[in-house]
Amino acid sequence: MKQERSADLQMHFVVLLWGFTAILGKLISLSGPVLVWHRLWITVITLLCIPGVWTHIRAFKRRQVLHLAIIGILTALHWVCFYGSIKMADSASVALSALATGSFFAAILEPLITRTRFDWINIFLGLMVFTGVRFIYADSAINPEAFSVGILAAFLAALFSTLNKKYATGFDARAATAVELGFGFLFLSLLLPVFESPETLPQALYPKATDWLWLIILSVVCTALTFVLALHCLKYISAFKSNLYVNMEPVYGIIMAAVFFNEAENLGLPFFTGAAVIISAVFIKPLLKTLVQRIF
Repeated sequence: MKQERSADLQMHFVVLLWGFTAILGKLISLSGPVLVWHRLWITVITLLCIPGVWTHIRAFKRRQVLHLAIIGILTALHWVCFYGSIKMADSASVALSALATGSFFAAILEPLITRTRFDWINIFLGLMVFTGVRFIYADSAINPEAFSVGILAAFLAALFSTLNKKYATGFDARAATAVELGFGFLFLSLLLPVFESPETLPQALYPKATDWLWLIILSVVCTALTFVLALHCLKYISAFKSNLYVNMEPVYGIIMAAVFFNEAENLGLPFFTGAAVIISAVFIKPLLKTLVQRIF
């Protein structure tokens, strides 16, 4: 119980930092795929410099590496969609609000992948979060393409989180993350010519001087540190509960976007209504479980 509470607190800290990644994504001038490409290699190098990580990596079996590689590729695609949504809408808020639908997808994916029973409380809470997201933009003009790409990012996030829960929680978190993101980097390296024309790719890859600081913060603090902590927390909490905490990311991120980018016009009554629904879904689960147990 003590370990679960500690994991809960750590996940809130992780999600706060993840909310800040949207702010960094808007600050960095690079395109979405190139931004993710730099984020991946900087993070992997950071993790590989930690003593003992190579020893754990050498101990992985081929099938384990294959599982981690698939998770890493899904993670890379999730980031490409997430930052693509930010760049398309020129708004951190749109991508962050779409990302909150991840708990709905997790409620469906986790039982299918882990072969456990469907938890109707989880599905109900996932639908609550989905409703909260719709409230946030109920009367705001949004870019539908950007919002759709954000929804795809949420689906991919729920998918790789669930696979992490099934395949990666028994490993050293630092080594598993390094392998995952290493394969994500290799996969995205092959795809870059699809996102950027070969003629302009060399120039597109080179960040501006100010971008380097944000990239380092994004990769070292908001990725290497948070992914290790999140993977460690998944040993003690479910993938669905983890995704519910991630649904605080839009709330943190949109508030930060209002402060840094003056996106406060989106923070009217619909936003606060939607945010209240999302926050309620995060904290209401224990009460609902207790109520159901007493009734049945």
